[in-house]
Amino acid sequence: MNMPKNKFFQILVLLGVVLGFASCSEDMRQGLRPVPTAYGRINQLVVVADQDVWESRIGDSIRYYYGAAYPILPQPEPIFDIVHFTPYDMEAQLMRRELRTYLIVANLSDEESPTSQMIRQDLGTEKVRRSQEDESYNVTIGRDKWAKGQLLAYQFGWTEDKLIDNIKANFPAIYKRIEQRERDRIAATIFFQGQNPKIQDEVRSKMGADIKIPSDYFVAISDDEVIWLRKETDDLSSNLLIHKLAYSNEKQLSKEGIKAIRDSLGRKYISSTLPNTYMRVNDIDLPMLTEVKTIHNQYALEARGIWEIENDFMGGAFVSYLIHNPNKNELLFIDGFVHAPGKEKRDFMEHLEYIMSTTEY
Repeated sequence: MNMPKNKFFQILVLLGVVLGFASCSEDMRQGLRPVPTAYGRINQLVVVADQDVWESRIGDSIRYYYGAAYPILPQPEPIFDIVHFTPYDMEAQLMRRELRTYLIVANLSDEESPTSQMIRQDLGTEKVRRSQEDESYNVTIGRDKWAKGQLLAYQFGWTEDKLIDNIKANFPAIYKRIEQRERDRIAATIFFQGQNPKIQDEVRSKMGADIKIPSDYFVAISDDEVIWLRKETDDLSSNLLIHKLAYSNEKQLSKEGIKAIRDSLGRKYISSTLPNTYMRVNDIDLPMLTEVKTIHNQYALEARGIWEIENDFMGGAFVSYLIHNPNKNELLFIDGFVHAPGKEKRDFMEHLEYIMSTTEY
């Protein structure tokens, strides 16, 4: 039987493609696969390091800085949820290579170290040589190594002591880089169902401020003095208290001043179902911390601490902003607080902080 020439050539081409793919190396086959999109929880940090490094003083330093307590909560919670994998762990389950945020740590003098080999390969010979000659070059940022949307911080040194020093020195910058990156995800979570234009208009009209308010908040109280916004679920009561007052002197923009404003509003507006109860700052069990900030080019004082209900067993975390507008000669007080018994509160507080940070006054 005679086969038409064109069909014969089609079969040969198809056979060549099949044989060619079968002979591809594993790296080539990996390259032909679609690139996944990174996933993972907000505030999750994957540390990639050899097991002996993780169990050494280097690992202690990583946990000390990246597992530090989030300020200030009734029960300690870390700023990051740390997960540790060795390079072997990463190879054992490929999904571990599709997470969002990595800190890759190694002593580059250990050429047998799998993590050191990974960093050396990713940096390239020239940058490895530079890190050996210039001790100030000890950290770099990479993106999308295994999946789209990944952030990888490579932290390295040439001795154990130097690596520990580098972890300490570079933590603030790496933390800020991760925090800024997570803000977009926090915003997407908060405003998943959109904003509440009706409440935003009321805040603008009464308080002279523009604040992005999520759609799931409602007005609990609105009078001549305050607007109290709430979000209620089975597990959480999330609250925003907004108050405007005249600026009279610098003492208002002090630790004592912001505490006095919060306590006066707590006494007047917030209580439990029991008689003779009111909210106040509890700075005896934990300190109230203050910090000067700039919010949309306006001077602001931030306060963080815990609150409690006097004569009842209720409490939680709060963050307050006192923003000065010199053109209006006014102060805007915004307070975010949560009540979530038995629940971790870090993420709830971050949500409130994000909403408050959108304030333009």
